[in-house]
Amino acid sequence: MLYYWVDIPGMLIKHKEQRVGIFVDVQNLYYSAKNLYQAKVNFGTLLTHAVAGRKLIRAVAYVIRGPQSVDDNFFKALEHQGFEIKAKDLQVFAGGTKKGDWDVGLVIDAIKMSRSLDVIILMSGDGDYIPAVEYLQYNGVQVEVASFGETTSSKLKEAADDFIDISKNTKKFLIKD
Repeated sequence: MLYYWVDIPGMLIKHKEQRVGIFVDVQNLYYSAKNLYQAKVNFGTLLTHAVAGRKLIRAVAYVIRGPQSVDDNFFKALEHQGFEIKAKDLQVFAGGTKKGDWDVGLVIDAIKMSRSLDVIILMSGDGDYIPAVEYLQYNGVQVEVASFGETTSSKLKEAADDFIDISKNTKKFLIKD
């Protein structure tokens, strides 16, 4: 027996047989939570909420490894909550500029895995993902976005088939320091 959840405006259908992949831009959510609420994201709770009883195939968290050993505990906590970790070292350039992002890697992985998924959930508010969202949708994948409403690109919200606004339930999705 299949159960369907229907969101009438976009006719979004969620059912327990959908195969779901989650791709998390950890830095994006981490800094949004820190700057907006002086809190941390409860990634485990967000994962469970976003999956919504469907078949989780893979959950990948893209992280930047800094010089602090605190990162290791955080990465282990993510793994314990069901995430596969993909890490890159923070790049520090001669002038002191720092760079670390996974945008291209996350998109490539989402596209590669999309053949075996019905739904991709992007956890980021970065508008740079809009072309990837549109490409995935064009190829038959439902794309949902979970992020903070205040820091999420309005065009990304519009492009997504569904938007989970973390800010609407901070007690559930955030951990205060």
